[in-house]
Amino acid sequence: MPPQDMTTAASPSGGAAPESTEPEHVLDVLQHQVAVFARRAEQTRLGGVGQVRNSMDRAAYLLLNRLDREGPMGVKALAAGMGIDSSTVTRQVAPLVDTGLVKRTSHPEDGRAVVLQLSPRGLARLGEVRDSRRELMTQVTDGWTAEERETFCALLTRFNSALAARQAAHQAPPAG
Repeated sequence: MPPQDMTTAASPSGGAAPESTEPEHVLDVLQHQVAVFARRAEQTRLGGVGQVRNSMDRAAYLLLNRLDREGPMGVKALAAGMGIDSSTVTRQVAPLVDTGLVKRTSHPEDGRAVVLQLSPRGLARLGEVRDSRRELMTQVTDGWTAEERETFCALLTRFNSALAARQAAHQAPPAG
């Protein structure tokens, strides 16, 4: 039996959720389930299945995904788009460059500026990890309908967007 704080029950105490529709109760359940999700995600790193399982950390995966989706960009743009500071991106990108997953190139319009770009090796590696993680999501949501998956994706995207907006608002310099 899993430890109490790792249950899948809807109640923060780990037991069956009472039949309450009070907003406070729903928010208690939500905060608890987010905490459980964060712990499980960190434990498994939602890494995927097979040989690729747990083979790429979250920071690398997010950086490679962003470079794949948005194309080459500088450290500042990458940091701003991810909601983290440039020094963190620089630190996280260094091993990706060292292992050949990311290339540093000169900016096409300003040769003095450095642009980060996904390498062919990085693109291939990202594809392997994506496939493995997609298989994990297939297994985890086995038994869900297509509509349930779409609804969950929409709500999780909305939740993450709200968290990002909140973080950006708290990091913004005061107006004036």
